[in-house]
Amino acid sequence: MVPTLFGIILINFAVVQFAPGGPIEQLLAESRGEGNVTARFTGEAQGEVRGAPQAQTDGATQGRYRGAQGVDPAYIRELEKQFGFDRPPVERFFKMLGDYLTFDFGRSWFRDKPVVALIIEKMPVSISLGLWSTLLIYLICVPLGIAKAVRDGTRFDLTSSSIILACYAIPDFLFAILLVVLFAGGSFFQWFPLRGLTSPGFADMSLGQQILDYAWHMVLPLTALVIGGFATLTLLTKNFFIEEIAKQYVQTARAKGCTERRVLYGHVFRNAMLLIIAGLPGAFIGILFTGAVLIETIFSLDGLGLLALESALRRDYPVLFATLYISSLIGLITQLLGDVLYTVVDPRIDFEAR
Repeated sequence: MVPTLFGIILINFAVVQFAPGGPIEQLLAESRGEGNVTARFTGEAQGEVRGAPQAQTDGATQGRYRGAQGVDPAYIRELEKQFGFDRPPVERFFKMLGDYLTFDFGRSWFRDKPVVALIIEKMPVSISLGLWSTLLIYLICVPLGIAKAVRDGTRFDLTSSSIILACYAIPDFLFAILLVVLFAGGSFFQWFPLRGLTSPGFADMSLGQQILDYAWHMVLPLTALVIGGFATLTLLTKNFFIEEIAKQYVQTARAKGCTERRVLYGHVFRNAMLLIIAGLPGAFIGILFTGAVLIETIFSLDGLGLLALESALRRDYPVLFATLYISSLIGLITQLLGDVLYTVVDPRIDFEAR
């Protein structure tokens, strides 16, 4: 896990060094009144950078930063020092690693908040989406996969497969836009809210009203996330069950007089669900950090996905690398937990013996 995490941070840090439009160029663009590149996502007003003196600069500064014409070179050097760009990249990289070992992520360059505070602030939205969508996917797909395995080759199996594959072929963000157009005041109905997870005055509602309001706001985002997750898990469950049903121990259990339900859930279920259950943590993390980025953007949900996207567009490197570091670390930990779950679900697996 340690060298993998190191490699992830190193490669992304190296890529960023060659990416055009760094944070200094962002500030210079705003100082010329060209606006905030992420205003369309954040809703921030276009503003100007105060204190940017208007004077001619030298040719060296013009070559380093496009659009730096008319800005005092001393101001450019002050910005470089403020952002830490006055030091060599290698020194900045190892300083960043040292800080990350103690989870010191610094402050956001454009929000003027500690990065940890920002991540904690956005975490509840992403956890809500990731947790509920993962639970819904498993609660729907596992029984459906079992039903398809038991009825393999029947009309139910063929019809459900066609529907599942059709849903899988539709990108979740495109389906989300369709839901907005149909049910969130786009062109037809306005049955569901378009923004946020709660309504104004949520704190003054009773507990029951808060639950209903929260569920009302979650319907469209969860539908968009869940619809694309049916195919893989359903077909994996079906294939694992078909494979187990064909094994010798199932025939033996039937010969001993066990009922079909006893054979299916008492013998087949545990072996067939090995990979499915072990993959649960990874599925949750995948939706939490990557699967909900476009969904959060479309439904204006201020979560980690939208935060990472804004940070990448605006080159807010402390926030960008902190979210990358945390998501990579949690992803590696969940892979380890998945290996541990293998031994819990199936005691026959013995890593020490191997």
